[in-house]
Amino acid sequence: NKMNSSYWQMTGVRETYPKNKVRVLNIIGDIGGQTDGTVPNVSSLSLKYLVADRAKSYQVVKFTGKNARHSKLHENPKVDKVLIKFLWNK
Repeated sequence: NKMNSSYWQMTGVRETYPKNKVRVLNIIGDIGGQTDGTVPNVSSLSLKYLVADRAKSYQVVKFTGKNARHSKLHENPKVDKVLIKFLWNK
């Protein structure tokens, strides 16, 4: 229900996002309390409103546990596996 000014500005330009050309993978973490320790999940999930209607596809993958911390996601082997599947279908 609350929108910060940066997000509000992005809503004004969402129609410029390419239509049916870009697949979007939104990776979010939850260490408990619906947050990755830095970003609340509700904020991470708000990307859908900005791009899903224009994206070729939109997918959310949520990781949980201590390796789902914002600063740890790039070191998480489960994230690597999801990225490889998304990018190269392997």
